[in-house]
Amino acid sequence: MNDTTTSGSEFGVVPLSVLASMPGLDFVRGVFAGTLPQPPIMQTVQPFDCTAEAGQVVMHSVPGLRHYNPIGSVHGGYAAILLDSAMGLAVQTMCPQGSGYTTLEFKISFIKAMTETTGAVRTEGKTLSFGRRAATAEARITDTQGRLLAHATTTCLVFELPKA
Repeated sequence: MNDTTTSGSEFGVVPLSVLASMPGLDFVRGVFAGTLPQPPIMQTVQPFDCTAEAGQVVMHSVPGLRHYNPIGSVHGGYAAILLDSAMGLAVQTMCPQGSGYTTLEFKISFIKAMTETTGAVRTEGKTLSFGRRAATAEARITDTQGRLLAHATTTCLVFELPKA
């Protein structure tokens, strides 16, 4: 297993030409290792101890008071960012050089509320199928005791990236 850790220090958008120039697994590992910038949305969830293998990614994050909604628990958007990112990145790890993906739809089920006392959560995304035009994936968020907090599924469109 080739584990990499996010640096969390640089955020930005990777140029399309860079994305198109490498296999998806190398791209995801580069983002996790900090050799490529993290997407700005990740400032919201501050992932750490991220790993990527073909068809699978794992990210850890800690929900906090900054993620709260008006009813006193962590907003569903926090889980949505983690789940959508894990599923999309799992699909990205399967993309050959010159191809990319975009989310067509996703469904989330919230099982147990998160609070600032939940502690670190683990989000695991797995590719279920990857074809020429479409891919599907699933993701789960669990707490340190392995309890399921939320899960999701997605369908993604796979396409050729424009050549530079």
